[in-house]
Amino acid sequence: MKIAIVPGDGIGAEIIAEAIKVLNVLDLKFETEFALAGGVAYASHSHPLPEATLKLAREADAVLFGAVGDWRYDQLDRPLRPEQAILGLRKHLGLFANLRPAICYEQLVGASSLKPELVSGLDMLIIRDATGDVYFGQPRGRRTAVDGHFPGAQEGFDTMRYSRPEIERIAHVAFQAARERNRRLTSVDKANVLETSQFWRDIVTEVSKDYPDVEFDHMYIDNAAMQLVKAPRKFDVIVTGNMFGDILSDEAAMLTGSIGMLPSASLNASNQGLYEPSHGSAPDIAGKGIANPLATILSAAMMLRFSFNQADAANRIESAVKDVLASGLRTVDIYSEGTTKVGTCAMGDAVVASIRRKATAG
Repeated sequence: MKIAIVPGDGIGAEIIAEAIKVLNVLDLKFETEFALAGGVAYASHSHPLPEATLKLAREADAVLFGAVGDWRYDQLDRPLRPEQAILGLRKHLGLFANLRPAICYEQLVGASSLKPELVSGLDMLIIRDATGDVYFGQPRGRRTAVDGHFPGAQEGFDTMRYSRPEIERIAHVAFQAARERNRRLTSVDKANVLETSQFWRDIVTEVSKDYPDVEFDHMYIDNAAMQLVKAPRKFDVIVTGNMFGDILSDEAAMLTGSIGMLPSASLNASNQGLYEPSHGSAPDIAGKGIANPLATILSAAMMLRFSFNQADAANRIESAVKDVLASGLRTVDIYSEGTTKVGTCAMGDAVVASIRRKATAG
């Protein structure tokens, strides 16, 4: 099992170190190799995604990724900004299916921004297409407007586009995931305004005929955003496009108490995957040892499950995270009165200790 380790920027190195610590305590053998991406890669290679990093990612069975983003490089041309590293990896590896579970652990119900009765027992999965939409659509850029309300003025433009195969493949992933859960799927779009969304809706509806055992409905993005804060437990699996999925998954993260708890997986057709926490690089707290490593640790569990078919090992990690939360340990982002505040390393150590303790007891 070959893993490309890409810490990235900001808190990336700190949280990745804890995930590796957890992986190393399991009875599994890994081949690991580190690579640069993001701002740190630009600083040393004048590009956020060096060819050596891309080569390693292609050769690996999975990529364990930290985070990218550094305000010092915000003035660079867009193709050279740190965030282009993650977009480039998704594109070159064909990582079209982004899976973002949003689980409100019982111990963190009080940390959610919503009332406990709304989020208690919350367990949903957002499946987002990650290689299409306005993020990658062409043409894009800046130009002098030739029409519209202000011809002759400078304008920026992007292109939202989806092809039938793109929609079909993400829809199949979503329906199959729903079959493994509670057999409910909601497709989110803006079909009342966007032609692209109407096309999305039509194709997903066609695919739904292959899954008569899955309860299926459509929802406009604005209503979905409202329902996530009004009645989030009504959702089981959500499938949507790149931009809407980006927004909804971050909204869902806050229902769980902190985006520091939200892992993610981006998979291609052969289950080669990139695994990363859903949060950013948080340069304001980098080096302070206070970042929450649990999203990264849980991302490592997703890696074991989806790319390496090691469900038992993934369950051991997830069980250990629940144990640690039950013991009252909290990083600053999920801290509340009556719990014990710990730093990044201490949280990782606690997860390792729980795994070892259960292994000894077993």
